[in-house]
Amino acid sequence: MDPAAIDAVPDADPLVERYLEHVRVEKRLAQRTVELYALDLQKLQSNALQASVVLTAVHNTHVRRWVAQMHSGGRSARGIALILSGWRGFYTWLGREGLVGSNPVQDVRSPKAAKPLPKALSVDEAVQLAGYEEPAGDGDPFIEARDHCITELLYGCGLRIGELVGLDVRASGQARGWVDADAAEAHVLGKGSKRRSVPVGSKALEALDAWLLARASWAGDDAALFISQRGGRLTPQHIRVRLKQRSLKAGLATPVHPHMLRHSFASHVLQSSGDLRAVQELLGHANITTTQVYTRLDFQHLAKVYDAAHPRATRAAAVVPPDKTKKSG
Repeated sequence: MDPAAIDAVPDADPLVERYLEHVRVEKRLAQRTVELYALDLQKLQSNALQASVVLTAVHNTHVRRWVAQMHSGGRSARGIALILSGWRGFYTWLGREGLVGSNPVQDVRSPKAAKPLPKALSVDEAVQLAGYEEPAGDGDPFIEARDHCITELLYGCGLRIGELVGLDVRASGQARGWVDADAAEAHVLGKGSKRRSVPVGSKALEALDAWLLARASWAGDDAALFISQRGGRLTPQHIRVRLKQRSLKAGLATPVHPHMLRHSFASHVLQSSGDLRAVQELLGHANITTTQVYTRLDFQHLAKVYDAAHPRATRAAAVVPPDKTKKSG
């Protein structure tokens, strides 16, 4: 048995020692992994001791109770999931050794982790980025026109980056997508090879006109709408790098990635309209539950407005205590 693993579990149960030896020697797990398993099993031993039950007699109800205790104690869902994984592996091994009849951890799942909210820009930040113009004399006018158009379409239409790079200059039987400037619509091929059309705003159309004018001197026979100076369709990685650089030049504190503009588009449309179904259609979500995450962003926006504007939302820290130096009249 590895000394470090033994030290991690004072008075380790002989079965635990055998298991740790198994994962270290036979499974050849990394030293750090063995140490983490040892810590997880130390917690299992401690719980079993408090419940006055030997490890081979632990039942499913014991494990569920311990999970509830960890959760109420503030341990993260991910942390609990990792601990359960360690326990599950231990009891799987005990089962193969014929020491337990069933795995008490098998059907136990950790609490669901709270889904992080998508990162979105404020309206002011999005407008600041979309309206940014390279100072005269700086950079390349070709690249400036292209990157400006990319930004306007990402934010103005809520496109996925794959949908954006798939756009061609004109409609054809081979085109994955294109922009119909006369109809002010972008036709894109989304997830699941589903096509959809989204409106294109006036600012994006202006940027598109400027880009097509600049593009004419570089394009050659390229069908792709967005190309490099050497010709050829831009890659998603190229666009990510360019957008990050542009957001920093525009003075935004947070580097912006393409999907952040899609989140911003959805959040801002929902804030203004309150129409979740419309946002679902614009984004091309197959399931409305995917779109519902933006209602949480919308609520955060409303909460900030409330905190800033409602007289009863004033925080206690903002209340000015009476001036005791003034004499009452």
